[in-house]
Amino acid sequence: MARILAIDLGTKRTGIAVTDPLQITANPLETIDTAQLIPFLKTYFTQEEVDTLVLGLPIRLNGQDNEMTPKVRSLKSELERVFPEKKTVLIDERFTSKMAMQSMIAMGSKKKDRKEKAGNLDKVSAAIILQSYLERQ
Repeated sequence: MARILAIDLGTKRTGIAVTDPLQITANPLETIDTAQLIPFLKTYFTQEEVDTLVLGLPIRLNGQDNEMTPKVRSLKSELERVFPEKKTVLIDERFTSKMAMQSMIAMGSKKKDRKEKAGNLDKVSAAIILQSYLERQ
């Protein structure tokens, strides 16, 4: 079975998470420079079979778009163009960064480590987005 890959798009960094091959668990994979996302995915797809891409869609609490929403929608269009064989899905990502931070605190990360390892927050957020998608399936 192919994996599912989640993307938490940021202006500078992007978090990536993937499922196991049986699509049971969501695991943080990598945090990359946003400008390198498409090349990273092209390389990753040569190494692993992925059939679905899940993008976290940032929206405000009132349901309105925020400043990142158009960028995520644009990325969705680009992914559909570059990888037409992959299913691309948007999923509400409200509170994922806060949940990721709480998870890191619960796992015992010190405040200094959380600040220095901001990239961890991005990939943990992507894993939360992916887990949310899996639970809805």
